[in-house]
Amino acid sequence: MTLHELYLAMLIGGLVLLASIVGTRVATRVGFPALLFFLLVGMVLGHDGLGLDFDSIEMARNICTAALAVILVEGGLTTRFADIRRVLAPAGALATVGVLVSTAITAAGAHFLLDFDWQLALLLGAIVSSTDAAAVFSVLRVLPLPRRLAGLLEAESGFNDAPAVILVLMFSVVPFVFEPAGTLGEIGFELLAGAVIGLGTGLLGAVTLRRIALPASGLYPIATFGLGVVAFAAAGSVHASGFLAAYLAAVVLANSGLPHRSATRSFAEGLGWLAQIGLFVVLGLLVRPTELAGDIVPAIVIGLVLLLVARPVSVAVSLIGFGVPLREQLFLSWAGLRGAVPIVLATFPIVAGVTGSSRLLNIVFILVVIFTLIQAPSLRLVAGLLGLTSGEVTREIQVEAAPLDVLDAELLTMKVQSPSRLHNVTILELRLPDPAVITLIIRNGHTFVPLPDTRIATGDELLIVTTSKMRAAAEARLRAVSRRGRLAHWFDEYGNLE
Repeated sequence: MTLHELYLAMLIGGLVLLASIVGTRVATRVGFPALLFFLLVGMVLGHDGLGLDFDSIEMARNICTAALAVILVEGGLTTRFADIRRVLAPAGALATVGVLVSTAITAAGAHFLLDFDWQLALLLGAIVSSTDAAAVFSVLRVLPLPRRLAGLLEAESGFNDAPAVILVLMFSVVPFVFEPAGTLGEIGFELLAGAVIGLGTGLLGAVTLRRIALPASGLYPIATFGLGVVAFAAAGSVHASGFLAAYLAAVVLANSGLPHRSATRSFAEGLGWLAQIGLFVVLGLLVRPTELAGDIVPAIVIGLVLLLVARPVSVAVSLIGFGVPLREQLFLSWAGLRGAVPIVLATFPIVAGVTGSSRLLNIVFILVVIFTLIQAPSLRLVAGLLGLTSGEVTREIQVEAAPLDVLDAELLTMKVQSPSRLHNVTILELRLPDPAVITLIIRNGHTFVPLPDTRIATGDELLIVTTSKMRAAAEARLRAVSRRGRLAHWFDEYGNLE
């Protein structure tokens, strides 16, 4: 590549990046999933669009695998352990038992309904069996779900990529020999080894970063993110699950009280978005729209089997004995979003030389596009119909302000809905735990600083500043008063999570 060609490539890449960012803003406003916009950008640039001929499946697989690792590290660094601690067991069941059940049912549908041979059917089932971390994380940022349910979705999407990758690699062997006992043993080893490497890297990194003083604060986010990438690569090099290792290492680092946490999360989110944009644009370049028409019907058939049968059954079987309410199980079934992961996994058997596997890429691509358009925009409606949304769920606001990091403080926001008993409660009567304070109220478009005798009103948006240690107690007090009023403790209501 000459210097002129390098400049041209960088110019095109920069313009594509900026167009994708602008498109994300527009897509969010109109309710169009951002990932589909990125795919569209890739298709416009590709062979059937502006003519950029990119057909290296192996290069695409490698680029996208690295991007998935970055997305999982970002997801781990933005995960609060308090949110997922109580749901680790059911999330683990969904990520293992759920993936196996979903793979089996989807594979049976592909074999008996579409006459796929068993290797291609099992590959297709494994490819679409896991929920997509990037899609789920983006939904959880804007959808006010109960903390337990959001944590369950978050943990499942972080864990279940690993079993899916293992299954796809095992089913991609040529010649194909399926041995159930050996399959389960290999899955167990890769997951256990990946978990050990991820947790070990996270703990060692947290201890080290606490004891050393780096010369610039900007190095802490880079070091933290780098440790997640190291966990991914180290696990992969010994044939363990790199995806699980990366996610667990990042979760440990994010919840170890390391300095410059807000800067680290902002840095991780920026890299996560960059990885998503690059990943989806590359996948869009691979697809040729003129070749998709023949696989639309098979994709819809498999998508319906997955959405209406495989996902609900896998959720129901995985959550037996965990006491998850039926309405939450129904939402989990509908919220099984597919995104980049299945499309990336569809490239694995092509690189391995599995006969007929190139067709899987088109089927998975169509399935992801159609069912993302159906599921993603409807999640808020479904959650509302099931009675799972609440405007009175506090949300963390990411603020780039050094004092918040120095004080280990967090800024939360909460909107008071009409059924809430926070209405007419004064700031003094609210009695938030110290140190936690309502610093600002937004009412009917006007902003003011409340006094102790200021009464909270329905429709108010409250801005609350508290410390990380007192955040849970402050949220619990807000929930308690919202449910039973200023005398909540007299009614034995302490705002515990449902």
